[in-house]
Amino acid sequence: MDLQGFIRILEKNGELIRISEPVDPRLEITEITDRFSKTYGGGKCLLFENTGTQFPVLINALGSAERIRIAFGNRKPEEMALEIQSLLGQLTGPGKGALSKIPLLSKASRWMPRKRKGKGTCQEIIELNPDLNKLPVLTCWPHDGGPFITLPLVHTKDPETGVPNLGMYRMQVFDSKTTGMHWHMHKTGARHYREYKKAGQRMPVSVALGGDPVYTYCATAPLPDGIDEYILAGFIRNKPVRLVKCLTNDLYVPEDCDFVIEGYVDPVEDLVTEGPFGDHTGFYSLEDQYPLFHVTAITSRRDPVYPATIVGIPPMEDAWLEWATERLFEPLIRLSLVPELSAFHMPTPGVAHNLVLARINSSYPGQGRKVLHTLWGAGQMMFTKFAVILDDPAELTDYVKVAKAVTQRVDPSVHTEITSGPLDILDHSGALFAFGGKLGIDATGPVIAGSGDPVCYQVNDFEISSFRSAHPEITGMNLQWLSQGISLILVGIQKGRAGQVRDLIDEIRLTDAFDNIRFWVFYDAQADLNNPWDLVWLAGAHVDAARDIKIFAPTPHRRFGALFIDATVKLGTLDEFSRAWPNPVVMDLATINVVDDRWNKYGIGPFIPSPSRKYSLLSRPGKARIEP
Repeated sequence: MDLQGFIRILEKNGELIRISEPVDPRLEITEITDRFSKTYGGGKCLLFENTGTQFPVLINALGSAERIRIAFGNRKPEEMALEIQSLLGQLTGPGKGALSKIPLLSKASRWMPRKRKGKGTCQEIIELNPDLNKLPVLTCWPHDGGPFITLPLVHTKDPETGVPNLGMYRMQVFDSKTTGMHWHMHKTGARHYREYKKAGQRMPVSVALGGDPVYTYCATAPLPDGIDEYILAGFIRNKPVRLVKCLTNDLYVPEDCDFVIEGYVDPVEDLVTEGPFGDHTGFYSLEDQYPLFHVTAITSRRDPVYPATIVGIPPMEDAWLEWATERLFEPLIRLSLVPELSAFHMPTPGVAHNLVLARINSSYPGQGRKVLHTLWGAGQMMFTKFAVILDDPAELTDYVKVAKAVTQRVDPSVHTEITSGPLDILDHSGALFAFGGKLGIDATGPVIAGSGDPVCYQVNDFEISSFRSAHPEITGMNLQWLSQGISLILVGIQKGRAGQVRDLIDEIRLTDAFDNIRFWVFYDAQADLNNPWDLVWLAGAHVDAARDIKIFAPTPHRRFGALFIDATVKLGTLDEFSRAWPNPVVMDLATINVVDDRWNKYGIGPFIPSPSRKYSLLSRPGKARIEP
């Protein structure tokens, strides 16, 4: 299945919309796509056929469960997960000896990539005087540093072992022959770069675009360093990926890709400024220093399609890739790390690394804590900021039942833990770059008597009114969860002085009306306290657990401890925060109006309002970064 074949199948299944109307790759494609991505189920895949270049743009191609299933050969990730579990069981379980494994190993050999001689389909057209400006590279958001290649399959190899790696690192286009190479310090591509720098060698890099959609998924999969991502692609397809050698370096790429951008990174060169970029966190990642990628050739097939994606405030297409990873890799987590694991879930508003829910079969004291620390030490799980471990039978996707289970089993002063460790480098909340606090909640203990009874959490209306009158900085209080037996109050606050949230916490602890409330979260006045999705997203983005979470032991008039989370924006002297704080990723009003006015001309169905009209309320003065 190459990209053209995938497009035909999507169209046959009603999953693709063609847009023949001229559409600008600068902002307009993003605004249209964002409206579809945030509809229920991920919307449709869009093929923009008239982009002002000779190439169409395909976007949101993997942005739904159905399209993931089609890309995986009409198999659900859960079905493949069972196959992985069976394979691992055969390899590691009891058997008659090594000879019994031979048929399985023979089957696995079919998944190994194959190098073929000669040129591939991806080399039908060869440009040795390459010009990136001929490609319909998207400028995604108004304050982006420029156009970005957003769905690149970046090929590198270890200079000592020759082991290849496939990663996905955004690439800002600077001119016709150079881009940035945004590989994070924790990624394999960055490790390869450091090795080439140590050896004083120029680093070959080749970037493929398109081809079999499975390649795109595999480039994002959290495989261990040293494992060839094309083995996973071979497993999914049950046949090997066929590779061809590039023309200007010695790397190999899939022969069926649509474009291949060949080149190199010279570790001797100074790093260059890259960004800002509207990122998958829902906020801009700000300017930083990254290597410069030099293009030496661009090859393509005769009928290429340019694949792209956009990221921003969830949900977006990347949420479906994360969902596939969650389903596909759960057996590996269980068998290699957490044998007691019975379910695992990364809610979409947690943008993959901010929130993890896990259910275990608990059998001894401290087991929930053990699982917390195991997850924090496992690969990319090290970036997890909030982790909740349960042994309640509630489905982890039923968030109300999960919250009830936490209320019934957790005294914050006993069953929570704050630690610190690595954060994703895109996290803007940490006092230090790429390092900050994490909160673990161990909800695996017995039910606390009476803790699930909503009567326990009744709050007197008169006392609430009196408290709010005494604190005009409070712009809203959401008490709706108390009536469902969830010990949680959400507070909106207009900050105007240093220490305001801290002082408010002290006042709450002294107010008898709130004796039984265990969990409190504070948000800025602009946040919608009735939208749980957005509140989870904002808390994950804005909280450094080591700084912004306070846990208090019970007092003589309180049966339980209490946990307070400050999920407000942190700025300058007001919050004693020295790092720059980014704005949320929203579209500019001019582009929103253009798309509104042209909607019927696109021929893409009923009107969908712009999500940015709502999220613009969260923006503050400034561009990508908030002005101090």
